Amino acid sequence: METFGGDKSRARIAYDWRGGPLARMIRQRLHTAGLRPTRQRISLAGLLFVAGDRHVTAEQLHSEARALDMPLSLATVYNTLRQFVGAGLIREIAVYGSTVWYDTDTGPHSHYFDTRRQRLEDIPEDVTRDLRVVAPAGYRIVGVDVIVRLCDEEPLQ
Repeated sequence: METFGGDKSRARIAYDWRGGPLARMIRQRLHTAGLRPTRQRISLAGLLFVAGDRHVTAEQLHSEARALDMPLSLATVYNTLRQFVGAGLIREIAVYGSTVWYDTDTGPHSHYFDTRRQRLEDIPEDVTRDLRVVAPAGYRIVGVDVIVRLCDEEPLQ
């Protein structure tokens, strides 16, 4: 079993960011997006893309990385997510307040936000097709974000 940082007293499983099939696929994806495949980028991309489409906050992703003993700071997670957004690998969704969510599905779709459980989910159908939005003169629409906020029908007792 490989360990990080020479701590032999507690063996930890090392995340394979160098040569495994997932790492090779992610390296290619990052290269195609114009990003250098660093250990941090490969590690976070592995967490983001291994389980299909998902919605995460930077804090959630950082917790997942820590649970796998990935040596990543929260600042590195934020910076890497911003780089992924800039490269078009993920989509940034500001729900409200200071919480920003990251979505691995970059195609057109809308979201439900469960206000009590603080959970973001895809709306099964693309409701933006039914909207009649016209851009002002001199502009073009590059995207439409619809977030439907939900709460329980009955307040919690």
